[in-house]
Amino acid sequence: MRRLVLASRSPARLNLLRQAGLTPEVIVSGVDEDAVSAPTPAELALALAEAKASVVAARPDVKGALVIGCDSVLDLDGQALGKPADAEEAVARWKAMRGRAGTLQTGHCVYDTVSGRYVSATASTVVRFGEPSDDEVAAYVASGEPLHVAGAFTLDGRSAPFIDGIDGDHGNVIGISLPLVRRLLGQLGVNITELWTPAEH
Repeated sequence: MRRLVLASRSPARLNLLRQAGLTPEVIVSGVDEDAVSAPTPAELALALAEAKASVVAARPDVKGALVIGCDSVLDLDGQALGKPADAEEAVARWKAMRGRAGTLQTGHCVYDTVSGRYVSATASTVVRFGEPSDDEVAAYVASGEPLHVAGAFTLDGRSAPFIDGIDGDHGNVIGISLPLVRRLLGQLGVNITELWTPAEH
């Protein structure tokens, strides 16, 4: 069975892959995200995903593995919003987002270290934010959760009640689009079912 490596420290991404029957190892890339730039939020997410996957794929101890790199940013009015710098920024961001919609862009890159080939694409999901009160926003930011996630929100945490709905793949908003991963693996000639961990009976 092919070895699978996730070039991300995101517990949400790891959890989604495990729920889908995969058991990736985690190797964090250490890419300086602030040093990467691109003209649009979607292109930025893709450039970051490619950078993370290629850095990890180049390591000698990863030889023979398939490496998945991902990065998410929220596109609000054409601005790319990653993790907020501090609590103050998280509060300002929620006040700007509430009652509106943004597009969560997640870049995905799958690198085959055997062939040296990689494929990449961005998945986009529209997120419709509810209208939490100032007190609710303050309590959410005080929980610390929004400081660790792109866009200062997540679908699988405390901000779930403040999100009215989404259009697209929910996994993409949490951090990784499994349908897109399946298609990218297919472009490299790998069937995702070949990577399933044998089920325990």
